[in-house]
Amino acid sequence: MNGDLVPVYDGELVEQPKLVQRLENGWRRSRVIPPALKSRQALKDALAWLARMPARFLGAVCRGAVVMVRAWRRWVRVHDYREAAEQSEKLADKFVEIRELTLFRWKVTGVVALATSAALTVAYVLYGGQALLLAAGAASVALAVAGRRKDGSPGRKAVLAGPRTLTWTMDPQVLVDAFRDAKLIGKDETLRLVERAARVGDGWSVTVDLPATRKAADVIKNRDALASALAVDEVQLIVERVRGRGGHAGRVFLWVADEDPYAGPPLRTPLLDVEQWDAWRPVPFGRDARNRRIDLPLVWTSLLVGAIPRQGKTFAARLAASGAVLDPHARLYVFDGKGGKDWEAAERIAYRFVCGDELEHVRAVCGYLVELVAEVQSRYSRMSTLDDEVCPESKITPTISRDTGLGMPITAVIIDEVQVFLENPTREQVGGKKTTLGAYVADLLTYLVRKGPATGVVVILATQRPDSNTIPSRLRAVLGSWFALRVMDWRDSNIVLGEQMNTRGYDASTLLPSHKGVGILRPDGETDAGADMLAMTVRTYYMPNVDWRAICARGRALREAAGTLGGHAVGDVAASAVDSAAVVKALGAGSRIELPEPLASVISYLGDELDEREFVPTAELVDALDVEATAFGREMGELGCRPLRQYVPDGDGTRRVRGYLTADLRAAVADEIGSSDVGQS
Repeated sequence: MNGDLVPVYDGELVEQPKLVQRLENGWRRSRVIPPALKSRQALKDALAWLARMPARFLGAVCRGAVVMVRAWRRWVRVHDYREAAEQSEKLADKFVEIRELTLFRWKVTGVVALATSAALTVAYVLYGGQALLLAAGAASVALAVAGRRKDGSPGRKAVLAGPRTLTWTMDPQVLVDAFRDAKLIGKDETLRLVERAARVGDGWSVTVDLPATRKAADVIKNRDALASALAVDEVQLIVERVRGRGGHAGRVFLWVADEDPYAGPPLRTPLLDVEQWDAWRPVPFGRDARNRRIDLPLVWTSLLVGAIPRQGKTFAARLAASGAVLDPHARLYVFDGKGGKDWEAAERIAYRFVCGDELEHVRAVCGYLVELVAEVQSRYSRMSTLDDEVCPESKITPTISRDTGLGMPITAVIIDEVQVFLENPTREQVGGKKTTLGAYVADLLTYLVRKGPATGVVVILATQRPDSNTIPSRLRAVLGSWFALRVMDWRDSNIVLGEQMNTRGYDASTLLPSHKGVGILRPDGETDAGADMLAMTVRTYYMPNVDWRAICARGRALREAAGTLGGHAVGDVAASAVDSAAVVKALGAGSRIELPEPLASVISYLGDELDEREFVPTAELVDALDVEATAFGREMGELGCRPLRQYVPDGDGTRRVRGYLTADLRAAVADEIGSSDVGQS
C-alpha cells in the first residue's frame, strides 16, 4: 500500500492484533477467573473498587475511632446504670453507687492503658518496629470494622432489601423493636421466641409469644402498623394466631413474603385436568399468600360472594359451582340476574335455568325456589322413613345422594346478581297478605339456606351490591361461608364477612384494585390453612369463559353417560306442581317483620335489656355497632328516635350524656310493625 494510511469508515470491521485477541479469549475461557470478572465492565468496576479502597478504609478507621471513643465515654460515665436508676426513679438514692462505679471504671481504663503500653514496649524491644506496625494494622482493621457503614446508610448499597425489611431474620431485636414501634407491646416488654426465623416457601416465618395479657387478636387487628414498622407492604405480611394444642391466645405466627404474593399471572384451576369430581369433596378455590391450596367445602353449608363490579365475582361463583358441574349425580339450579353470557354454558346441564332481569325472569326464579322449598320438605319426609343404616342422623349421605331411586341428589342453587331478584318491588299476595316479590324471594332463600344443607341443597349467592338493603339480615345471618372481594368501604365488607370483622383485621375494602380475584374468605369448615382459621386472604383460580365452557361440556357428557341429565337441559322447563299453602306455612310468611337499619341492630344489641333499661347512651351504641356517630344519629332520627340528654352514673358521681330512651325505641318498633300491617292489608 506504499506506506499510505488506509482510511477506516464507520461500520467497517477492523481486525484486532492476534496476541490481544488470544489473551482476551484465554481470559474469558479460564476456569480460575470468576465469571463476574470476565466482562470488560466487570473488570473496570473491580479496578475502580480497588482504587477507592484506600480512601474508604481510611474513612472507616476514622469513623471507628469516633465510635470507640463515644462507646468508652458512655461506659466510663456509667450511662447504663444512670438510665436504669432514672427509670426506677431512684437516681438520688443511687448517687453514691454511681460515683463509686465511675471511679472504678476510670481505674480499669488506666490499668488497661498501662498494660497495653507495657505490652507494646516489650514487643518493640524484642521484635523492633515490625511489632508496632503489626499492632497498628490489627487496630486499624478492628476500627474499620467498627466504623463500616450499615445497610441503607449513604454511600453503601444495601445488602438486604432496605432498612428494617429482613434484618429481623438475623437479629430478633429488630422484630422486638418493630412490635414496640407499632404499639403492640410496651417499651419495657419483649417477645419470647418460639421458633426462629426460617425460610418457608417464598418468604420468612417466625413464631413468637407475646408478653402476658397481650393478645394475638390485637396484632392481627393492627397488622398494617406492624407492616409499617417492618418496612414491608401489608399484603406481604401474614399474621395468624397459633391455636390448638401448640398455641394460646398470645402466640403469633408471622410470615413475610419476599414480594407481593398476589401478583403474577393468573392461576389455572386444577379442575381442568380432572375428568370427574365428587361434589362431596371440597372444591379447589384458590391459593393463599403462602401458596397453599385452599379447597372450599360446600356440602352442609352455603356461600355468599360480594364485590364491586369487575373484581372476579362471577369467576369465584363459577369455581364454587364447578365441583357440582363435574359430578354427574349433582343437580344445578342456575339463575343469572345479569342476563349476559357468563352462565350460558351451564344451560346445557342445568336442571333449572333462568337468565335475565325482567319481571318474567323474577317470577320464574320465585316459582323454581318454591318448587325447591317443597322438595326440601319432601326430602325430610322421605328421610324420616329410611332405616338408621341408610340415614343414621336425618341428614343426607353420599349413598343417598347417588341413589337414583331415592331422588335426593346434591342440589346446587347458584344465583348471580342476586340483588336483581331481592330488590324487585312488585307486590304479590302471599299467604293472604301482600308482600313484594323481592321479600318473598328473600324468605324462600332464607328457608333454603337454613333448612336445605341437611337435605343436600347448597346455595351460592353472588352480588355486586353487598349492602344491608340488598342482603336482608335474616338471610345473611344463616349463610355458612362468606367471600368478599374488593368492596367500597368497611361497612360493605362487614355485610359480606360478618359484623365487626374489620375491627378484627379483615377488611375487603383495603384490597388493591390490581388484585383481581383476590378476596377474604371466611369458610364454614376446615381448609388446608387450618380448621381454626377465622378468615384468610385467597387468590382464586382463574376460570374464563373458555375454561367454563369446557367444564360444562364435560359435565353434560358425564350426565349423558350416567343417565342423570334432566329438567331444563332436556327441554323440561315447567316447574313441578307443589302445595303453595304448605310452602307458605313452612316459611311463616307474614309472621316476621324486617326492621330497618340501624334500628334492627340496636334492638339486636340490647336484646332483653330493651325492657330492663330506661336509657341507652349514644356513645355505647356507636361503639357497640361500630358506626359513624353523625350518620347513626341522622338515621335514627328518620325512624322517629330523637336523642336527649340525661344523667348517668360515672364513678362516684354522675355526668350528662346524649342517648335514647328505650321507650322511644320500643315505640319505633311498634310503628314499623303497624306500618307494615297497613301496607299488607
